[in-house]
Amino acid sequence: MPRGVIFDMDGVLVDSYQAHWESWRLMAEEFGHSLTETQFQSTFGRTSREIIATHWGDGALSPDEIARFDQRKEHLYRELVEVDFPAMAGAAELIRDLSRAGFRLAIGSSGPPENVSMVIDRLGISGLMQGTVTGRDVSRGKPDPEVFLKAAAKLGLPPADCAVVEDAPVGITAANAAGMVSIALVSTGHLAERVAHAKCVVHSLRELTAESIARLIDSAPR
Repeated sequence: MPRGVIFDMDGVLVDSYQAHWESWRLMAEEFGHSLTETQFQSTFGRTSREIIATHWGDGALSPDEIARFDQRKEHLYRELVEVDFPAMAGAAELIRDLSRAGFRLAIGSSGPPENVSMVIDRLGISGLMQGTVTGRDVSRGKPDPEVFLKAAAKLGLPPADCAVVEDAPVGITAANAAGMVSIALVSTGHLAERVAHAKCVVHSLRELTAESIARLIDSAPR
């Protein structure tokens, strides 16, 4: 029976925490706003549109203004990441292992397609992904399960046959709501207790194998 794995991108495939925080801070300053790291962490994992509306919306920003904030923030982020691409240890190796084992693979990210394309290219995994779903493909960000349900549909698999690798608490909530096996990667900015609702918690992608993920999917209640 085919199985699927859906990867979040930021904090899972790329160690992007610092670049995201710095790009949000710079963008806020450019537009005359302020943002604390605590505020940034409170919305981590959601779409940029939702984050902008949460922190500076209050009905004062038009959709065009939100889009302009969003585009500038992501441009700053890509500039920072491209200087020194921070691939997560074991990411490319795990993806190749899963592909060899016959898993169908996708990325389900709150980021824009430009960011997802850059990460796929820099990791050298473009031929191994059967689907991508980005923040522009969904109307509701995490913790809503829409992104993962759309990714499973692209893989042609029912949710129960899929695992999700996430680092954000809202992403784990979304994976659970989608009826998928949630695997939490505990990394910078996310403590283990915040993702305790995950089916499995690891501290490195190198702890995961095709065999261990298959066991998690096969042993999950149906």
